Amino acid sequence: MASPRILFCGDVLGRYKQLFKRVSSVNKSTGPFDALLCVGQFFPDSPDGLAELSDLVEGRLPLPIPTYFIGDYGVGAADVLLKAMKEPDNRGFKLDGLKIREGLYWLKGSGKFKLRGLSIAYLSGKHSEDSQQNGTYTEDDIDALRALAEESEIIDIFLTNEWPSGILNRADISDAPSEISDPSGTDPILSELASEIKPRYHIAGTKAVFFAREPYANKEAVHVSRFVGLSAVGNKDKQKFIHAISPTPASAMPASEIGARPPNTTLSPYLGSAKTAHAKEATKRPSNTDSDTQYWRYDVSNKRPRQGTSDGGRLCFKFTSTGSCLHGGKCNFRHDVDAREVYLKNGCFDYINKGKCERGSDCKFSHSIGEGDNDSHGKQMQRQRSKSCWFCLSSPEVESHLILSIGESYYCALAKGPLVDDHALIIPIEHCPTSILLGLDAELELGRYKNALKTYFKCQGKAVVFYEWMSKQISHANLQAIPIPLTKSADVVKIFNLAAKKMGFEFIIITSSSHDEGRKSVIAQFDGTSNLFYVELPEGTILCHSVSDNEKFPGQFGREVLAGLLNMADRADWRNCKLNKEEEAKMAEGFKKRFEEFDPAR
Repeated sequence: MASPRILFCGDVLGRYKQLFKRVSSVNKSTGPFDALLCVGQFFPDSPDGLAELSDLVEGRLPLPIPTYFIGDYGVGAADVLLKAMKEPDNRGFKLDGLKIREGLYWLKGSGKFKLRGLSIAYLSGKHSEDSQQNGTYTEDDIDALRALAEESEIIDIFLTNEWPSGILNRADISDAPSEISDPSGTDPILSELASEIKPRYHIAGTKAVFFAREPYANKEAVHVSRFVGLSAVGNKDKQKFIHAISPTPASAMPASEIGARPPNTTLSPYLGSAKTAHAKEATKRPSNTDSDTQYWRYDVSNKRPRQGTSDGGRLCFKFTSTGSCLHGGKCNFRHDVDAREVYLKNGCFDYINKGKCERGSDCKFSHSIGEGDNDSHGKQMQRQRSKSCWFCLSSPEVESHLILSIGESYYCALAKGPLVDDHALIIPIEHCPTSILLGLDAELELGRYKNALKTYFKCQGKAVVFYEWMSKQISHANLQAIPIPLTKSADVVKIFNLAAKKMGFEFIIITSSSHDEGRKSVIAQFDGTSNLFYVELPEGTILCHSVSDNEKFPGQFGREVLAGLLNMADRADWRNCKLNKEEEAKMAEGFKKRFEEFDPAR
């Protein structure tokens, strides 16, 4: 087979007609090409570009070849992308792109997919201290790529919008444009990702300059990497904004070719102690913010403290959270088993690491390294956590107007931002991270609440799906109870298994004749160190999946799957479904009246 032929483009900035005219010309003269991959800002930089955006999205502007983009920010981006997420074809976990229109695909978040045999990893969006802002990547996106780095498969192409800080280290830039030394448009987090992923090609945009670096050697890998930064479409300096390659997929190459090193190969730019641009960039960040904490966790600049320094050596976040670190004994951070044990017991990483947490009482994790060492101190920390917990009845943060019923060990409440009407939660009264840690009496009461909800929904012609996500990031357990039409009952197992397949795992299937037997089987799957997701189907079958620390698993997985089942993709995120307090109170009051005769606490 012929090698794939790929075109890359830098910041489009909404100049779609100019871009596709050029792509058509290149494709006709030197093609055909298999795809166009766009990095940098894809959407317009001013409202003047909205007309072209409309022509593109609505199909009036022809696409010469299939086009993918990761620069999901700019004027008009939010409206176009939100609409795309609501489309039925874009439900589930589509790592190969959400379809905007035929031939145009948005690579959302982060992930890896195959294109004509090439393994392509990507990070959509750009760095921002406000991770909730449109067009920015999240910690989950970073974690997913870090997990990819631990796989044995060689990544052929890595797409990012911004440049990795330090890419100029050890490069011959004597004849390069002066703009490439400007630290703006670079990101130190990308330096670490690039050094761990070790892609054969790393393509980026945002700096409005073309730069093709000499190939560089990777630590602990035989193949070399090449970095290419692309300029913007229509740039006034007429710098190159389209680049073509035709690489044979690494999976199809003999070892001798993969390990070949050109004569101009340099050492990795991410090693050593040079005073580089990315170190200067790091000093621009504020030192006392939550965002700085997260930046520090992933920073690979030479500002990282080494073991034995005066600060005692900070903890390695990777080791503390997952139990392993690719750098091993050469890591610049401490690998502390005792600290990891505290972290696994709901300890706040920042408090364990630095002795303080900037979030203070707003933090939902424990601020005590010695928690559990004595009973009185443990109770004190329990009260501290309860004070700021949304689900603790003693907390000023609890939304009491949503409460439907209160028992001895559990209470029932309406979900905030419900997926459907009567979407309920069964919540332990005790502050605990998972319902399976409670005793026998609590299990019996949980069974009564579940049976009551099943009967209540059956009287309405509905079935109910229960699921729980047991994660170290959750401090107070909540069992979700979502009613669905009886006509959809038979499809629940199919859609959960399909979603699992797309995520790359298979559920453990637990069949049981009673609540007690099913829960005992779930408890047997939970070892207390890994995360766990389980869903109870309407007929009583339980699907269970133990989630490893380096596995990308969405916290809203259960809700997203059911949103797909019910054709409600736009409601997969609870934040899109928030109601005002008056509306919530009215819904809760109506539920309570209808549920009263079934309420086990009555």
